[in-house]
Amino acid sequence: MHIPDAFIPMGQALIYWVIALIFIVLALRWARRSMGEEKIPLVAVLAAGIFAIQALNIPIPWGTSGHMVGAALAAIVLGSPFAGVFVLTLVLLVQGIIFGDGGITVMGANIVNMGVIGGFIGYYGYTAIKRVIGNAYAAAFIAAWAALFVSAILCAVELAIAGTFPLIPGLTMMGTYHAVIGLIEGGITAGALYLIASARPDILEHPAGVSA
Repeated sequence: MHIPDAFIPMGQALIYWVIALIFIVLALRWARRSMGEEKIPLVAVLAAGIFAIQALNIPIPWGTSGHMVGAALAAIVLGSPFAGVFVLTLVLLVQGIIFGDGGITVMGANIVNMGVIGGFIGYYGYTAIKRVIGNAYAAAFIAAWAALFVSAILCAVELAIAGTFPLIPGLTMMGTYHAVIGLIEGGITAGALYLIASARPDILEHPAGVSA
């Protein structure tokens, strides 16, 4: 799902950068207000884990790739959609600048797709679904799957608008691959939430904490 440089015209890439920067500023504000010293190790662990799961890439036709994202996990555990934006921005900066995974000019689009969309759908999907079904782990699974799937669909739409590849085949490929990959991401998210809730329930933020 990492879009490389030159896959999106510069004018469109700048629009995504503007959107991304707005959310990055809001995410930094969240970090200053909500991320105390006790949460820094957790953020580091989440970032490292997300970096690792994103390294498992599955090639998709026309040059992009399918992989897990992890924004929903960060947003749920840290209790804010802006946590997903914050952590994914850190991960994507390291991947793009140091490892060349994802372009620099199109990093705004990658942050919007994975950090913003993933974080917001993951967090609000989780809280809404948990309120309805009352099961935090099932809610985390569904929300993480939806966050990944919608991010992939948005990526396909952006690349179609850019003229990189046709819309319907792009939606088919990206949607199919990530619908399957999302099952793994959902399982990892639910499993990680269970482990954290069992070992350190005090670090889960309300309302992302597990219901009694």
